[in-house]
Amino acid sequence: MSKPHVHGPLPALPTQPLPPTPEFLERARVIGIEFDDSDLPRLGRYLAMLLAANEVTNLTAIRDAGEAWIRHILDSLQLLPMLADLPAGAKVIDVGSGGGLPGVPLAVCMPQLSFTLLEATGKKVEFLREVIKALSLANCAVVQARAEAAGQDRGERGGSGRTGAMRESFDAVVARAVGPLPVLAELTVPLAKVGGLVLLIKGERAETEVAEAEGALHMLKATHEATVVTPTSRVVVLGKQSATPRTYPRADGEPKRAPLGVKKPGRDSDTSRD
Repeated sequence: MSKPHVHGPLPALPTQPLPPTPEFLERARVIGIEFDDSDLPRLGRYLAMLLAANEVTNLTAIRDAGEAWIRHILDSLQLLPMLADLPAGAKVIDVGSGGGLPGVPLAVCMPQLSFTLLEATGKKVEFLREVIKALSLANCAVVQARAEAAGQDRGERGGSGRTGAMRESFDAVVARAVGPLPVLAELTVPLAKVGGLVLLIKGERAETEVAEAEGALHMLKATHEATVVTPTSRVVVLGKQSATPRTYPRADGEPKRAPLGVKKPGRDSDTSRD
């Protein structure tokens, strides 16, 4: 029986890193991940902080450190080769970052890129700010906002006031465990630049979800480029060759309540809307 979460202020977070497991090191080596001297200590400290904060904040169902090295850190780092061609200074946003996955491990290992962690829940935002400070992640910032609001933020009338315009301003958008693909596409695609990349970490139903999201992708002006099978997950790769219609994303909660392109009983979905 899992231990219930006790909600309260964040505890004093550990300063000592969790050592990487031999399994993690071997699996990282096999897929060609190379670490700088400071990467593993910072990844280990992040993982220690994540598991400690999880005692009072619902950040992860995984409590075992060895399992977390694989299912959190390695799973996040599967995106490294897919982001490797981005130029220095390129902007990446992690949508629904939660406890910082995949954004924090990527920011640790890709200091040449600029990362934004987008998260709506205050307690999780507090944790992410503690992580950025503790790890000295100068290339990483947190924005507290819902994805629906961020996707409509063009920097007008004040906008978010924190990172400037967010809509169609990121070279790559990443997300993990946020929701079904028709919903997730509406929350992520509007943030990508035209010509940008959307990388969505999914489970074994990835191909089924891609089929279910066909209408949504058409409406958002996105294309399914590939589904990459990795040792820990599936990565759905979306491209964007033209601007997303201004209608999307819809108001807070609407993408989840009525997913784009998903037919309801007795009604035909409109998959031709611009």
